[in-house]
Amino acid sequence: MKKAMLIICCALGAIAFISADKNTSSNSEMTIEGVWELQHQFLYENNIVKDTLMNLNGYRQVKIYTKGKVMWTRFNPADSNEWFGYGTYEVKDGKLEERLEYGSDAMNRALDTVQVFRFDLDLGKDRYSQIVMDSNGDPESSENYKRIE
Repeated sequence: MKKAMLIICCALGAIAFISADKNTSSNSEMTIEGVWELQHQFLYENNIVKDTLMNLNGYRQVKIYTKGKVMWTRFNPADSNEWFGYGTYEVKDGKLEERLEYGSDAMNRALDTVQVFRFDLDLGKDRYSQIVMDSNGDPESSENYKRIE
């Protein structure tokens, strides 16, 4: 919703009329650009969340989206592999597509088979979920993030 605001300024005997539009819609504030931390993951069955996987024992995963670029990193004390990736991303029509160019050794092995990752996107101002869909178009799993910057 847009509201117009009329401001009358008097300076040195002159009167100026300035009209400014203020966009009060929260949609203008919703962008994936920023820094996000994984909170938990959902596993779905028959379109219903059947299990929640919490981050345990120091597990952390952070994603940074900026100007069409994405970088993510994962720290898992129980896994001796390093995990990170870098590439480009696009958000369009409720979909998130990440095209990774390179990553850690473990990620580069995964990139031998998959370089483009596509998700359904559920985006809020300070949270988002990237949802993996199965071949029937039903949700299979999701990673659920909160904005940290």
